[in-house]
Amino acid sequence: MNRRRTKTAVLGLGTALLVTAGATGATGAAASASASASSAPSTATGVASTPSTPSISLDASASGERQREAAALTGRAKLYRSAGDDITFSFDAHLAAKDTDDPLKATGTFEWSHYAGGDGAWAKAEVDCLVTGGKVAVVSGVVTDSDLPGAKGKRVGITVHDTGRQDRLGYSWASTGNPVETKDLPKCVGSAPFEKVKKGTGDFTVVPWNPKF
Repeated sequence: MNRRRTKTAVLGLGTALLVTAGATGATGAAASASASASSAPSTATGVASTPSTPSISLDASASGERQREAAALTGRAKLYRSAGDDITFSFDAHLAAKDTDDPLKATGTFEWSHYAGGDGAWAKAEVDCLVTGGKVAVVSGVVTDSDLPGAKGKRVGITVHDTGRQDRLGYSWASTGNPVETKDLPKCVGSAPFEKVKKGTGDFTVVPWNPKF
């Protein structure tokens, strides 16, 4: 078997590759009135003319408060394989607060790699959709760089379950064995998270999405 066919086979196998406040307020100063006979008495009118303590603004743009992003998937970890395969996924995917109603405006990248017996491949994708619900995230993207023949330009989807103990992960090519064989995958489509993260290698963090409907 030539090296190219071996690489593709390693990444197949059905489980295969892949990869990867606060607002600040201000205190106003109160001025004291003169006690002389010519001074105005401390009446309601006099107090009203004195500077008062301004109310605290809750507007994020005025106070500099940072809004929480609408959704996110971040982190890096290896998957557990009893055969010892070295499979790593990493994510840096975000949906800005201003884009909370449109998950297709998500940005970022994700990467993954799969090596076994000294052979394998890696890939990197640019995010084109991110949807999270509770601690489950589905992210998709188009492969922009890879040493797996035929992978560039392919859309892939990854599903992550942030369990807080041993995270789980699934990928869109679970049924085909190879992302190159997946044709016309829609955005934000992945498989059930059937893989487990290898303990001690890292974890993934999901920021829940709260759409306005």
